[in-house]
Amino acid sequence: MTQTRPRPAPLGALPLPGPGECWSLFLDFDGTLAELAETPDGVRVDPGLPATLEALHRAFGGALAVVSGRSIAQLDDLLAPARLPAAGMHGLERRSAKGARGPGEGFVRALDPLRAALAPMVEDDPRLLVEDKGPSIVLHYRRAPEREEECRRVMARLLEGEPALARFRLVLGKRMVEAVPSGSDKGAAILDFMRERPFAGRRPVFAGDDLTDEDGFDVVAKLSGLGIKVGEGESRAPYRAASVDELIAWLHRLTRCPPMTRSGGLPH
Repeated sequence: MTQTRPRPAPLGALPLPGPGECWSLFLDFDGTLAELAETPDGVRVDPGLPATLEALHRAFGGALAVVSGRSIAQLDDLLAPARLPAAGMHGLERRSAKGARGPGEGFVRALDPLRAALAPMVEDDPRLLVEDKGPSIVLHYRRAPEREEECRRVMARLLEGEPALARFRLVLGKRMVEAVPSGSDKGAAILDFMRERPFAGRRPVFAGDDLTDEDGFDVVAKLSGLGIKVGEGESRAPYRAASVDELIAWLHRLTRCPPMTRSGGLPH
């Protein structure tokens, strides 16, 4: 599967909301709210982050959600005691004001051929890591970056050559490649949130760092919203935060702004 190469983003200062502006705030997790680590379990969260997110959730009248490739259960553990609206596994599962929705068990079973095919590859090179999320599977090569092209090629060949995997697509990220069900991405998850209260009628703002976040940047742009790229690399997001620390500092500053709970629709 080919992906559209992102266009370079103009560098800009992170914008603070102006008086009367009403935002729905969407935040990726890995590489955005927490620095990337060699393994998914190695991620560390800033001790003050959960309280900052809870404060923003109140200030925005509940219109804040974490949109991640991780599962919602993982996000809850990492951001405890905060329990926020969230989309996990690129939108396969979602928790909003209307409750929770999870992926079907059929996706889990359909990935059995991929599990079997990747097992020998990982056994031969312990630097590689398979992260089994159930309805999606990630092959991490962060500790073996020279094997990037090979890992991507192997995953693509497996998805194209196995009929049982026809319902899945390939997602490329930072030192990882993932098989996820077709039709699930972060942009679609943001659209789902924007169709319901308290997110509906507000201006969407999405911060992310990776190729998997470009779908989200595209969606918020179509809704006259703002995309914020965290870190280096090309992106279609027009705004830029140089690092995770800079984004978290910006989020903390937002907690000192007047509550952004007034509805007023999107700007023209």
